[in-house]
Amino acid sequence: MSDRPTIRVSRTTRDEPRRAAQDRHQAVAETVRRLRQDEMGRDLDRPLTDEEVAWLDADTE
Repeated sequence: MSDRPTIRVSRTTRDEPRRAAQDRHQAVAETVRRLRQDEMGRDLDRPLTDEEVAWLDADTE
């Protein structure tokens, strides 16, 4: 028995990363890494929430 879980996905879902990589002329791992970096960049580019500003302005003493 395998230690890895098995999940069922459609062929379309399974093939999506491969197609994206082919469109970009990259390896699948490189495409996934760049997409994650793009998402991280968008997250960092957004304005801080009031809660985040309050946390950053909190006294550390």
